[in-house]
Parts: sequence; structure tokens; C-alpha cells
Amino acid sequence: MKSDTFPVPGATIYHEIRGTGPVLLMLPGGGGDANGSDEMAELLAPHATVITMDARGYSRSTLDSGRPEQQHVRVQSEDAYLLLRHLTDEPAYVVGGSDGAIVGLDLLTRHPDVVRGLLAHEPPCFAVLPDAEEHRAFVTEVAHLARTDGMAAASQRFLDGIGGAMAPSPEPSELTPHQTAMWARLAVNAPIMMEYELCEFTSYIPDFATLATQADRLVLAVGADSRHLLPARPAARIAERLGLEAVDFPGMHNGARTHTLEFAARVLELLGIQRYARGGSIQ
Repeated sequence: MKSDTFPVPGATIYHEIRGTGPVLLMLPGGGGDANGSDEMAELLAPHATVITMDARGYSRSTLDSGRPEQQHVRVQSEDAYLLLRHLTDEPAYVVGGSDGAIVGLDLLTRHPDVVRGLLAHEPPCFAVLPDAEEHRAFVTEVAHLARTDGMAAASQRFLDGIGGAMAPSPEPSELTPHQTAMWARLAVNAPIMMEYELCEFTSYIPDFATLATQADRLVLAVGADSRHLLPARPAARIAERLGLEAVDFPGMHNGARTHTLEFAARVLELLGIQRYARGGSIQ
């Protein structure tokens, strides 16, 4: 594994590179971290050159201003575009979960030339739902609680509002020192995400007309165990608008962590990466 940084307007993006073969960029969820995809990246590395990253303003991707700033989908997708253009001349596979899936949708819409295929797992675009106003009020309340009452209150309201769509986090005693350091970074990222990203990203409405022209390169995915819950509903709605089917992936909203082996196998299958494999298989 090799780590590096890359300057973009207003920020410096930390990223890690593993493997050989076609480039596959993994976009983290809100407040996420490149190392949240370590296990997945190791499984995919025999088949692809896997790039993981910290989004701007989180973990090791620093902002030039030195302080938290409002996060925007368009800005994060531009960061991903610039990073890909820096690393490769070829179109790349892109996998995004949660807010990373929203960034992936925007990337495919605005820069289709850099995307060979996109797997978007449960993008929480609540604004596309018929009861969008209810969910807008919910995320606004979470952001307010993060500012006024602290993370414990905001996190509990968030978990209640998404209806148990997340499998529990691992116990600290189960973590390696490397993982412990990552979870410490995530704890710092969480209030930034809730105050500066949550409302903005969940209000994102894809450009359906443009996205429809790229639908053959798009896989919309939901957790098999969370398909009926709030974070999965937008994927089903977007798929319906585009004439696609939302496909099941193992686990819940965070199934990439809890069912990593099966999840990685589905990524290879649905994006068609196996035919480009340079060796190895997922058993």
C-alpha cells in the first residue's frame, strides 16, 4: 500500500493506493476515512488498482482554511475527478456508499468521461422521496442537536431517524491499533459531518435527465436487510426514475463493513471487473 496527498482547490486530499489492474476509486461515506475500506480494498486489490481517500476536511485531508467548512456535493465530486485525472488517463470504476454514493452520482453526471462504471450503495438523497419535507426536518434537527446538545444527543436522534439501518460499531477491544486510530479520527469527523454535510447532501437531487444518458454504467444498490428503511429508499426511487432495478447487497447500510467478503464479490460481479483481473479470486 502506498499513501500520498494531492492538492485541490482549497484542500489537500489524502489517499491510499493498493493493487494492480483497472483503477477503482472508493468514495467514503459522510465523515468517512480511507481506512474504513481497508478490508474491502485488500480483497479487491488482486483485481484492481484500488484508491481509497479521506474526503476534504476529514481525517488527513486538510482544508487550506484550517477550519471546518460547509461541505458541498459538487466540490467533493470535483475533488474525486481531479484525483482520478491525476492518477490515471483511463476511465475508472467508482464505488460509493452513503454520502459517497451521492458524490459518485454527481461525478457520473458531470464527468462521465472518468467513470467506467459506478456502484452507488444507498445514497441518502432524501429530497427525491415523496415525504422529503419530513426527512428534511429530521436532518435539520440532527444538525441543530450536534451544535447545541452535543454528539450523544445528535447521534441518538440520527440512529432513531434512520430506523436501525446501521449494524452496531465494533467493540473497542476487538480493534487493532490501526483500527483504533481510525475510529478516533471518525469520532472527530462525526460532528463536522452532522453540522456541515448532513443537510446539504441529503437535499441533493440528481440531474435525472443527464444521469439517464449514463444509466448503462450505473448500479444502484441497497442492503438486503435495510431495503425497507429510510437510507435505502432513495436508491429504489432513483432506480425507478431511470428504469433500473435496485440490486441487493448483503447486510444493511454499512454492509461493506459487516459483510465485506460477500460485498466485495458483488462489486466485482456487478461492475464486471473480474474479466480484467490480474490474478486472484474472492472465495
